[in-house]
Amino acid sequence: MGSAASSSYRSIHLDVDGRIQKVVFSRFCSPCDIKELFCTAVGLPRNTTISLMDSTGAMVSIDPTMPSNSERAFKINELKTEVTNRLAMLEKRVELEGLKVVEIEKCRSDIKKLREEMASRNNSSFLDDNKKLTPRRDVPSYPKYHLSKETIDALRQPIFDVWQWEPNEMLSCLEHMYHDLGLVRDFNINPITLKRWLLCIHDNYRNNPFHNFRHCFCVTQMMYSMIYLCNLQEKFSQLDILILMTAAVCHDLDHPGYNNTYQINARTELAVRYNDISPLENHHCAVAFQIFSQPECNIFSNFDAEAFKQIRQGTITLILATDMARHGEILDSFKQKVDSFDFTNEEHVTCLKMVLIKCCDISNEVRPMEVAEPWVDCLLEEYFMQSDREKAEGLPVAPFMDREKVTKPTAQIGFIKFVLIPMFETVMKLFPQIEEVMVQPLRESRDRYEELKQIDDAMNEVQKKKSENLTMGGKKK
Repeated sequence: MGSAASSSYRSIHLDVDGRIQKVVFSRFCSPCDIKELFCTAVGLPRNTTISLMDSTGAMVSIDPTMPSNSERAFKINELKTEVTNRLAMLEKRVELEGLKVVEIEKCRSDIKKLREEMASRNNSSFLDDNKKLTPRRDVPSYPKYHLSKETIDALRQPIFDVWQWEPNEMLSCLEHMYHDLGLVRDFNINPITLKRWLLCIHDNYRNNPFHNFRHCFCVTQMMYSMIYLCNLQEKFSQLDILILMTAAVCHDLDHPGYNNTYQINARTELAVRYNDISPLENHHCAVAFQIFSQPECNIFSNFDAEAFKQIRQGTITLILATDMARHGEILDSFKQKVDSFDFTNEEHVTCLKMVLIKCCDISNEVRPMEVAEPWVDCLLEEYFMQSDREKAEGLPVAPFMDREKVTKPTAQIGFIKFVLIPMFETVMKLFPQIEEVMVQPLRESRDRYEELKQIDDAMNEVQKKKSENLTMGGKKK
């Protein structure tokens, strides 16, 4: 048992300015997770691009199978710094050598080689962000993950554990969903184009604590499970199903990790470009259709102009609906329609689709506690990054994002009680079958967080009394 357990973990020793830092991780961690652990261990921001070198200066692959190295610690290089230093050195040579044509050409050659080297490390995004939109023209190379029958069945359930999967496995699951729903067949989507598109989607989600590719997968998997649970293929056209799935995949593309309030208050480029109107959601749509504009990634290439127009309008409408600033407006509109809902009425169907993507976008608490709770930690980490930045920049800070004011229970109770449960209970009027598997877990989650809050409050009260007693004792002396 001991040896089996130990083989599931790797211990990596890092040389941090002469200090040895030990990092332990499971073989089930993704390379991305491992890089984040290394960054945290050496005090770098989590999304820093790094390389790992052994004592001979050779690069070490960062992945779950990397060997433990108790003997010789590895060194971390921050690639951005490394490249900046090397480019600065090359520029200095041009300056010192009097701009000789031969030397300039030599430097250009060196710089070209350097860029190629960075690209070969798959870490060129900080050199040219636009390169992420460039599709891969060859047959996509992510390892095909063969889905077992158990996985295929589990994928249709809201309880699916989204933490168990590597990026290539999530890509294979997304690919399976498009085939399983008949979208590839019915719309004559080129399967290779589907693979390229999904890879490009993956490359255009940033490595944020919360708004990342795993969140994209999470939302799309919940949409897929709701399509089955609510028998939506019997009620919606296949075009509507395609719009629901594609909007879910694209809904947070290139999210910067700072919300609309920050964008507007900080007067960022996105806020200026979109006139403070849902700047992030507008940006997600724009990036989605930039990707579709690449022929190699255009899964809609066999659509005529009118059908593409419908797809475009439908996808944009759904992604824009994910702006929580519009939550009240969209839910109120749906409540007015739900008691006399008409599946042949286009306005009714569009409103329902907007509510469905909203449900999926914020559905983590529907999942089992062990799947849902880590997402709360991820969201709070992203909130705290934003509020720290807002304080540093002298901008307003929302109390629910302030690390000095918020706890897990206080963050979740109001959201579950006043946002999630009312919205899912309204959907339940149309689809009573969601009560047991979606609404009931939300009620249980609310109750659990309320109990945790009571415990927190009781402990705070005890602490307060202790402090008061210490103060009184001090005064008596």
